[in-house]
Amino acid sequence: MTTTKATVTPMMAQYLEIKAAHPDALLFYRMGDFYEMFFDDAVAAAEALDIALTKRGKHDDNDIPMCGVPHHAAEGYFLTLIRKGFRVAVCEQMESPAEAKKRGYKAVVKREVVRLVTPGTLTEDSLLDARRHNFLAAYHVVRDEGALAWADISTGAFHVMPCAGAALGPELARLTPKEVIVVDGSEAGWAETVSDSGATLTTLGAAAFDSTAGEKRLCSLYKVGSLDAFGSFSRAEIAAMSAVAEYLEITQKGNLPLLRPPMREAQAAAMQIDAATRRSLELTHAMGGGRQGSLLHCIDRTVTAGGARLLERRLASPACNLSVIGDRLDSIAFLVEQGRLLEDVRTQLRSVHDLDRALSRIALDRGGPRDMAAIRNTLGQAAALSAILPDELPEILTTAAQDLTGHDDLLGLLDDALIAEPPLLSRDGGFIAPGYDPELDEARQLRDEGRSVIAGMQAQYVDLSGVSSLKIKHNNVLGYFIETTATHAEKMMAAPLSETFIHRQTTANQVRFTTVELSEIETKILNAGGRALEIEKRLYSSLSQAIVDQAGPLGALARALSEFDLAGAMAHLAVAENWTRPKVDDSRAFEIEGGRHPVVEAALQKDGAPFVANDCALTGAPIWLLTGPNMAGKSTFLRQNALLAILAQMGSFVPATAAHIGIVSQIFSRVGASDDLARGRSTFMVEMVETAAILNQADDRALVILDEIGRGTATYDGLSIAWATLEHLHDVNRCRALFATHYHEMSALSAKLDGVENATVAVKEWDGDVIFLHEVKRGTADRSYGVQVARLAGLPTVVVERAKVVLEALEKGEREGGGAQKAIIDDLPLFSATPDPAPVKEKASQVEGRLKEVLPDELTPKDALALIYELREML
Repeated sequence: MTTTKATVTPMMAQYLEIKAAHPDALLFYRMGDFYEMFFDDAVAAAEALDIALTKRGKHDDNDIPMCGVPHHAAEGYFLTLIRKGFRVAVCEQMESPAEAKKRGYKAVVKREVVRLVTPGTLTEDSLLDARRHNFLAAYHVVRDEGALAWADISTGAFHVMPCAGAALGPELARLTPKEVIVVDGSEAGWAETVSDSGATLTTLGAAAFDSTAGEKRLCSLYKVGSLDAFGSFSRAEIAAMSAVAEYLEITQKGNLPLLRPPMREAQAAAMQIDAATRRSLELTHAMGGGRQGSLLHCIDRTVTAGGARLLERRLASPACNLSVIGDRLDSIAFLVEQGRLLEDVRTQLRSVHDLDRALSRIALDRGGPRDMAAIRNTLGQAAALSAILPDELPEILTTAAQDLTGHDDLLGLLDDALIAEPPLLSRDGGFIAPGYDPELDEARQLRDEGRSVIAGMQAQYVDLSGVSSLKIKHNNVLGYFIETTATHAEKMMAAPLSETFIHRQTTANQVRFTTVELSEIETKILNAGGRALEIEKRLYSSLSQAIVDQAGPLGALARALSEFDLAGAMAHLAVAENWTRPKVDDSRAFEIEGGRHPVVEAALQKDGAPFVANDCALTGAPIWLLTGPNMAGKSTFLRQNALLAILAQMGSFVPATAAHIGIVSQIFSRVGASDDLARGRSTFMVEMVETAAILNQADDRALVILDEIGRGTATYDGLSIAWATLEHLHDVNRCRALFATHYHEMSALSAKLDGVENATVAVKEWDGDVIFLHEVKRGTADRSYGVQVARLAGLPTVVVERAKVVLEALEKGEREGGGAQKAIIDDLPLFSATPDPAPVKEKASQVEGRLKEVLPDELTPKDALALIYELREML
């Protein structure tokens, strides 16, 4: 914006200068109790927030657009803007107007941007989902070696891992960060990958990714001479971590969050699940978006926010380490067997607060006394939890139990210092307990007793003046003053009362006075109140420092509580839903007895319907070729077996009678697809891209589930693609797979390929309708029952009957040879000439006939029972 000094007020000049330093963010400019926005920012914010757009003054002879939001409600507006893709620069007043006037009558209040609000840097409870992490990630490549770093500043978690460019998409799908930083100039190469993960893409200059300067930056952040104490990091990993630290320095304006030392993750440590598979299996998000209907929502029995976040991390990253899996299963099994202890542990954990986020807010100076009370209460609950634990615990719980204690000094300090229910904001005061600080008690006593002194003085002045309506009042302009109605003015201003009462102000209805004694008391009272607030402010700072000094042990305590919560939640789930402990080993076994789909089963339970459990054995023949009609449950069977593998390797019991699973390194799912219109891809193209990824990446320890490959194109094209795909999985990938298809011709492959076995979903036909039994058994489907399913879907009867005629003709032509097919089709009567089908004559029902004879009012209970047996026999 170009302008001349003559047309710009000092305040607007200040605004323009600050805005010029933050061109890519909406500037929330603090003016008293409001954040104001001007010019283009105001236009954009008014539209995004659906608030009124007004104007204030002129700039270059044009009206200045303006809008504003109340300071106390700003957090909600921040969230709305962040979700709509904006960044917000928060500009605060760094002094009071009174302080500004000391520098000159026209001096402008000093203002500075204290923080940039971006999707990956939120800390406020009201802006965050307590049960989910809010990750900020950075990706960088150094000499063809890539690395991904990610941090959650609301909890202090900080991680890094090597990550090739091809693996970035799956890793972002696993972590679901809110914001991803890349080096300036490379955004075009990563935009699609980052967008697919749902994150916002942000760029930083190359200097932020410089590994040499970055190492110094990280050493300075952690106050260490070398990063070796945290592990051995590659140049790419240091560069990615450095970018995270630099971005936090920029957005937090130097007030860095409490980041824990970086933890290096190995890429092979977790089961690899790509983005398409995560969507297909609905692990953490349902197809329609949100948690409802996802596996995470179905299994989440955690009672703490930290436990819920740990559950999501475990589900998103199933382990491949047998020792880790075994330890997690041991902790669940222990609590399953100790039913009383399980309930006691969960009862204690229900009173636990979100320690990680309270600690982070205090470290960033965005917390308050209530966060301190949350930490105090959680320390007390941790001690109570420790007291009920037995001496012998599984390894994971033993390690966690050690971190529950050792916080007595901090607990004692906070217990002594804070009242039971402190206010939200430290500036309100009144949160330090009486007896903690003698100086504060003295100031409070003077402040509080001063009020009673004022009341005594008022009674004294009433007696002296003889004016019963006389009151001592207070306002910010006059301070304490004596007020009477105007009818008493003459008496009060005449001798001898005028010697005591000094006239200060006359209004339409009142007259106001003061006295020498009242002025002296006022000074003492006002000073005492201000002094008490100053003392509390100082004590708050010292308590904050004491808490931050214990950040390491408090972080360990938060992890311990989350570990107990997760183990207890999974044990509670196992008991409530009759889940069993899986056997997980290094074999290539995949033996499931009575397996169930946890989400579908939960949905059926609400309607009182049972779930039909099914076996799956891929040990002898690692590939099952599954046939059967639509709606019979093939997709559910495919998905449930993939979910059983994921649950087992995250260290959970599983919904099955028994399960033996050899480590699965990767899971690929191609079940259902839709057009990707944004990239100009048809359903078939999406299907082929995803199938290509599977065939190119699946190793011999992968589990692949494929549903209806090739159905999006011509019949013979689709059959040939499906046929070749199955052969490749068998001969080249050599993995375990469930392959569902409508191409019954493929069942012949079981005779050709040793590792392929046929299976089908059983159905029965009754009076022209198909009944789904949802039972998977060995063998092949005799036909697809497509016409019967069409009838169930509600197609007009005339269409269903016509389809039967066409199907019979086509099947006859197939039997007689392809050459005759066209002639047969030509001989079919035209659809338009097809008369309405004759109504289907229903068979007489013995049961219905018998029921028509029954008079319910005349039945005794014994007769009714006999009738039920009779009807059952008729069936």
